[in-house]
Amino acid sequence: MLTLKALRENTEEVVKKLAKKGYDAKADVDQILGLDDLRKKIQVELDSNLAEQKKKAAEIGALMKQGMKEAAEQAKADVAALKEKSAELAVKAEENIKELEAKLVLLPNTPCDLVPEGRTAEDNVVVKQGGVIPDLGADALPHWELAKKFDLIDFDLGVKITGAGFPVYKGKGAKLQRALINFFLDCNTSAGYLEVEPPVMVNEASGFGTGQLPDKEGQMYHATLDNFYMVPTAEVPVTNIFRDVILQEKQLPQMMTAYTPCFRREAGSYGKDVRGLNRLHQFDKVEIVRIEKPEDSYAALDQMVAHVEGIVQKLGLPYRILRLCGGDMSFTSAITYDFELYSTAQQRWLEISSVSNFESYQTNRLKCRYKDADGKIQLCHSLNGSSLALPRVVAALLENCQKDGKIIIPEVLRPYTGFDVIE
Repeated sequence: MLTLKALRENTEEVVKKLAKKGYDAKADVDQILGLDDLRKKIQVELDSNLAEQKKKAAEIGALMKQGMKEAAEQAKADVAALKEKSAELAVKAEENIKELEAKLVLLPNTPCDLVPEGRTAEDNVVVKQGGVIPDLGADALPHWELAKKFDLIDFDLGVKITGAGFPVYKGKGAKLQRALINFFLDCNTSAGYLEVEPPVMVNEASGFGTGQLPDKEGQMYHATLDNFYMVPTAEVPVTNIFRDVILQEKQLPQMMTAYTPCFRREAGSYGKDVRGLNRLHQFDKVEIVRIEKPEDSYAALDQMVAHVEGIVQKLGLPYRILRLCGGDMSFTSAITYDFELYSTAQQRWLEISSVSNFESYQTNRLKCRYKDADGKIQLCHSLNGSSLALPRVVAALLENCQKDGKIIIPEVLRPYTGFDVIE
């Protein structure tokens, strides 16, 4: 969440930046600052009351020694009244803080200056495009037909076992999944990311820490008895490793990677865009997460974008990189780059990765901090990216690599799959 310091010192700038996300924040920011003013006022009154209480309590003993029993009794009555008043003020202070925090967490993160203006995906800016879109002709099959033809993925069986959006991978389809996961993890660990295997269920505090709660309850699968949530992305458990942690400056950056299955309800999804692997409720994804000093986070973002691009280039698939406009960004992000692969049979671009800098928005919620060279405690910056999400990678790979009735496996994957072709 945004810091009160940023809201107070840069009020007009914050309101202006949030307008880029399509959020009119003026009234909310004014209300938050008003609640903060009230908090300070209550705290001053409480501190004064406690000081007077302490002073009166000290007077009682002296008055008793001097034989001034009546004055001592009055002082005791004054102390009792002050204690009652302090208790009332403490309740007011707690209620005020709860209301203030409840308002504060509803403010989105401010986009950085690099974020383009715009309201929808149509306004996103293509910053780079690479690879060659193959000319497969009118006979090119979409990935769901290829999956059925080669018995790689059974969507109907997934419906039987669970429901729509839970496919069953079979034979070479299952091996291709495993190959991609291992390939992505090896690329990440070779680049210096520490591999971790986190839980795939998180508690409410973890969901709040990375900004999924209270923003995305409707998209998350919730085990109500235990109040646990199935992870929508490995970003949540991995970033929460650093919740309530104070790092030393020499410990930064922290770089981690993880594979998890991911679970999203995708409420409201329908139509041709959800067919096959286009949009699932359970899918595999490899994630990278970085915790950085604020002054280093944008250089780290550039490194992450280049790293993800390098993985895509190794696969030899046609891709493009977009810088998202303000209106198409997530609630928590300060800037996001999306990677897309081209689906030759569907003739559309498929998102396979988002790489984002959250600046201090998540770390303020997480209380993820570091001690700088001067011994001052500072908020870290957090970043994360998909490297990569598997379903649409598989979709694009099957479609782009179909040739002469076969699927030609990209050369870089062959040591992982153990086969060169699907036929």
